[in-house]
Amino acid sequence: MKIAVLRETREGEARVALVPGLVGKLRTLGYDVTVEPDAGLGAGHDDDAYVAAGALVSRDAVVGADLVVSVQPPTNALGRLAAGTATLSFLPPNQSMDLIATLATAGVTSFAMELVPRISRAQSMDAMSSQALVAGYRCAIVAAEMLGRFFPLNMTAAGTVPPARVVVLGAGVAGLQAIATAKRLGAVVMAYDVRAAAAEEIRSMGAQAIDLQLDTLDGAGGYAREMTQERAALQRERLTPYIAAADAVITTAAVPGRKAPVLVTRAMVEQMGPGSVVVDMAAETGGNVEGSVAGEVVPIGNAQVWGGSAVASQMAGPASQLYAQNVLNLITLMTREVDGTPAFAPDFEDEIVATSCVVRAGSVVHEPTLAALEGAN
Repeated sequence: MKIAVLRETREGEARVALVPGLVGKLRTLGYDVTVEPDAGLGAGHDDDAYVAAGALVSRDAVVGADLVVSVQPPTNALGRLAAGTATLSFLPPNQSMDLIATLATAGVTSFAMELVPRISRAQSMDAMSSQALVAGYRCAIVAAEMLGRFFPLNMTAAGTVPPARVVVLGAGVAGLQAIATAKRLGAVVMAYDVRAAAAEEIRSMGAQAIDLQLDTLDGAGGYAREMTQERAALQRERLTPYIAAADAVITTAAVPGRKAPVLVTRAMVEQMGPGSVVVDMAAETGGNVEGSVAGEVVPIGNAQVWGGSAVASQMAGPASQLYAQNVLNLITLMTREVDGTPAFAPDFEDEIVATSCVVRAGSVVHEPTLAALEGAN
């Protein structure tokens, strides 16, 4: 059995799907591992590290591979994937229609990491959560770096410097990590999320949960469901005083496959004080902050608005380590003995395998994607 590890080619993507430290575990499962040259450089792993771990480094890594793993969709491998090959990567189904159609035509089986179900048994395979953890931490560090003042309270003979006031919007994995990091840096943190369980989770991190006296909006898979325009307008109105009083605002509200909700308008940002900072983690998917631009810092009023771009990739080392472990765990699940020999043989009766599969042996099996493709035709 052969696994190929692609070198990422998307701009800003520095992660790698497999780190050298996990090569040995795949070999123990019965796999030969072949890595494209320089695949791990952005994450701090050179080719020699992979060779020392027991992998082969080759430009022809994809040739003859049973499974091709990557972080981003395997667009750079199209045309080299033989029928019967499987791919494992992030593969936003409703954002990659042309790619999915091409994979289906090629007779490939493709699994999407963002479709791994949020159930207890799949926690170790949940790349969405592991990468959100990295992104949330990074956003808090960016806010601290950009804010021209201390995060913690400082008492000196020359006087007292009050702590920074930080507001975090969205208390999923990324938001909770942003809260925890800002708290560890000494800021006074307040946070808001539309889900019912969020207030308790926010308080468990030592932050104050903002109560807007609005109904909660719990959705499937631990995400929030979409809100009406009227509800969104009322939420923004009631959030405005908290935004205006904050030194730094960090927004982390995003749902896979959907445009990020606008939580903060330009008018709200314009009420913030001089030197304030807004960090929008969701800028790449439309942005939680009106006027934010992915990969840029935009001045709005007195504030500097940082638009996140490949946020987890900005800490490619730990992000790759966590992602690679997710990949290894999923591969382990899909490896079974066939006629007494270990084989990459996904059990499509398994909930995790079935839910994460987008294309199977050339047929699109992810129903929302299939419906969208049929609608487009």
